[in-house]
Amino acid sequence: MSRIHEALKKAEQERAASAANPAQLGSALPAAEPPTTAAAEGSPAATPPGMPTGMPNGGVPFASAMPSLASPLSLDSLLERCPQQQWKPDMKTMLFFNGDDTARGTEEFRTLRSRLYHVRDKMPLKTILLTSALPKEGKSFTAANLAQVLVRQHGRRVLLIDADLREPRLHAMLGTTASPGLSNYLQGGNDEFSIMQRGPMENLFFIASGQQISDPSELVANGRLKVLLQRVEALFDWIIIDSPPAVLVSDASMLARHVMVC
Repeated sequence: MSRIHEALKKAEQERAASAANPAQLGSALPAAEPPTTAAAEGSPAATPPGMPTGMPNGGVPFASAMPSLASPLSLDSLLERCPQQQWKPDMKTMLFFNGDDTARGTEEFRTLRSRLYHVRDKMPLKTILLTSALPKEGKSFTAANLAQVLVRQHGRRVLLIDADLREPRLHAMLGTTASPGLSNYLQGGNDEFSIMQRGPMENLFFIASGQQISDPSELVANGRLKVLLQRVEALFDWIIIDSPPAVLVSDASMLARHVMVC
């Protein structure tokens, strides 16, 4: 197992333990949730097998792309490497950006959030894939707003990933750029943090689809998405993935090997 992953795992465990002793990690990490929710949300990520130290196809080696992780407080500095973007979200579809907690549809997403935490009480749960049978059934809308409502809880970090490399929509909904993004990483052209955007909503991070490609199925199947998730999971409380429709193409079934499907 690499030193980097061991340090990430240790940092995640100490971050979860901060609910019992907030002074342990200092003010650089988010404040802990009240004791009533800490038990549901504090499970550390499972330890994956040994991690590779390089990226194929001329990509940036992981070890050289990451700063030293001698201290758990380095986690925040890692996320500060993510590009800050001036998102211009579509207020008609992005329900939680306008500050109106009574807007139509917001309560349904709070209910969904509560049910996910109930599931998390019974089993390890961090990464969720959203798909649909056919296009235009609302999967991207659901993925984006679920990520927003999850991050509204104090101190919770959420990563939203647009893994629909055929007809990506999330970047347009959030009002940001599509590239560099996931396809660039899967091809080995970018490291994790150069494709991970920060926007105006605190603790919400976004990986767009990236540049358009001609062979999305082969790219999704090359195994690098699994590596990406293993490398960044310790940084986030939730990872939400939007996928292509399940009936038309095989991408969703390949993505589903690594996640819980909704």
